Amino acid sequence: MIQMKEVYKKYPNGIMAANGFDVCIKQGEFVYVVGPSGAGKSTFIKMMYREEKPTTGEILANGVDITRLKDKRVPYLRRNIGVVFQDFKLLNRLTVYENIAFALEVIEEQPTKIKKRVMEVLNLVGLKHKARMMPDELSGGEQQRISIARAIVNKPKVVIADEPTGNLDPETSWEIMTLFEEINAIGTTIVMATHNREIVNTIRQRVIAIENGVIVRDEQRGEYGYES
Repeated sequence: MIQMKEVYKKYPNGIMAANGFDVCIKQGEFVYVVGPSGAGKSTFIKMMYREEKPTTGEILANGVDITRLKDKRVPYLRRNIGVVFQDFKLLNRLTVYENIAFALEVIEEQPTKIKKRVMEVLNLVGLKHKARMMPDELSGGEQQRISIARAIVNKPKVVIADEPTGNLDPETSWEIMTLFEEINAIGTTIVMATHNREIVNTIRQRVIAIENGVIVRDEQRGEYGYES
């Protein structure tokens, strides 16, 4: 699904955020990306959807080297990649329904298909009854559910989540993780950067640990491995 080959990323300030990443993530896997702050986790995540480009190396998505994609082709790449952020990034001027529908409108999907699919994902995240509400009328957990619904409305093959429970209380965090497990169970690949030790150690999945731009551990059913 996603493969990095000898990937290096050096920022203009001299920081080496990726120092020879070699990793393969298969279709349907659930992968945690862990490590200390500033270790290179966000760079790892952002390079997967071309928010950042490596200095050297190859990143393959479905066999296509996305580092060589022309900028105008990047939006097409992202149709198959859903992204969930810590701070939700919902459009406050749009309703819940409109936030999710927007992801389909930009690819010029038919209105009847948009309505059907939006209601499907709202039902999946348990917020069908809040379709006409505005984002600021929702709790943090509800906003994150809407963010997830928007990320999966295109039926992407992979969902990338960058600290998706970072702004949520523990109970809500577990609810969000249950939702990610359900999405993964239908075959969607999940790659999640997180600092949540309890979640990683309880819901055991593959763990990729990054320190100082180096992958120091890659374990199936791994542990968090750091003090939280």
